[in-house]
Amino acid sequence: MVSKLNSPEVLHFLIIVSVVLISARILGEICRKFKQPVVVGEILAGIIIGPSLLGSVFPDLFKDIFLSEPRAYGAFDGLANLGVILLMFVAGIEVDLKQIRRQGKQAASISLMGIAFPFALGFTAIWFFHDYIFPVASTDRLIPSLFFGTALSITALSVIVKVLIDLNIIKTKVGGLVITAAMVDDFLGWILFSIIIKMMDPTKSDGSATSIAVVLAFALFMVTIGRWAIDKLLWLAKKYISGSGGMITVSCCLCFLGAVFTEYLGIRGVFGAFLMGIAVGDSKHFSDSTQNVLQQFVVYIISPLFFASVGLRVNFATHFDLTVVSIILGIACIAKIVGAGIGARASGLKKNESLAVAFGMNARGSQEIVLGMVALQVKIIDERIFVGLVVMTMVTILIAGPLMKYYLKLHLENSKEQNAEVDIPVSSRIVEFNDAVKPASV
Repeated sequence: MVSKLNSPEVLHFLIIVSVVLISARILGEICRKFKQPVVVGEILAGIIIGPSLLGSVFPDLFKDIFLSEPRAYGAFDGLANLGVILLMFVAGIEVDLKQIRRQGKQAASISLMGIAFPFALGFTAIWFFHDYIFPVASTDRLIPSLFFGTALSITALSVIVKVLIDLNIIKTKVGGLVITAAMVDDFLGWILFSIIIKMMDPTKSDGSATSIAVVLAFALFMVTIGRWAIDKLLWLAKKYISGSGGMITVSCCLCFLGAVFTEYLGIRGVFGAFLMGIAVGDSKHFSDSTQNVLQQFVVYIISPLFFASVGLRVNFATHFDLTVVSIILGIACIAKIVGAGIGARASGLKKNESLAVAFGMNARGSQEIVLGMVALQVKIIDERIFVGLVVMTMVTILIAGPLMKYYLKLHLENSKEQNAEVDIPVSSRIVEFNDAVKPASV
């Protein structure tokens, strides 16, 4: 017989959820007021109410809230994991396959260089400095090296969208290229990470070849036949179930089924939810209004519980290692900025435009936190490295907007100076400027 939570455990569960959600939303709104991504405040909230601050200053209070009823915290942990699955589902919905196909050539240059260079540098750095980063003796260098290469190569689509909206350039040609390249980054990055998780499955004796085949086959199925089947299913839901509530129910059920399937395959459930989100978002029957309702619920209610739980799981004060943080931050920024910058130049953008794109692509976010959390759970990394990844994520988020704005301003000033020097006719300058900032094709 299943054991239910007793009354004190239910009480503590509600207290934990209330404390975490209130703290996360308050800090998130403070960050929003200062024009910073909300996710930064949500993570800071977890650090403040977690073992790093509250647990150190008021250990008895921290224990009474979070540790006195272990099963209550276990229930909260389950809710937080549900939140990250729904978050990755929503992230998948934002991936526009049509836009990727339309802007494929230019975006491919930015995305592939933005993935290849960080992956190569991250992999090489950990391969040769494995024993320095991982003080615990280990003969396995391949999995940690693959993880770091992947973690440093992914860009945060949701953060980039927020930055572009703040700068009012989301509908320009440059904004469209950055968003499309970030979509490709997300898709390829999650495939790579799922392959790594599959390779770690000790029950499989046939190694990485089968792992790669399983992940690629499932991803290919979901963006082809699976996408078509999901579209037909959503058509039936729209026809026979009234209101957006019914469509949200069906889409959430599909999200959980995708997560169940990939978890059963030995891949993490978040990957199945992400792929299912791509298929659902591609359907013409899944309306923008329905997506907005689902996104509001996930972003403002469920996902803050997950990001705040990041600070509850690890003591950032105890596990903060300046050397590890500096190495991770340095490699991540140099690799992504150089790689994406080269790709942007190769796609035809000018120098300052390319630097603006590079700093935009350098922004990390929810995907890196999710990857780090999964890697911590399956013991690819330890707490010090996880803290380094979280700090790297927050720093790259904070610098993305100001540096993009700076280099775009330089680009505009240089364009004006060049036009003035060669005395281009006014009509020609207007045409050139409109071409530079014209909205991406839709």
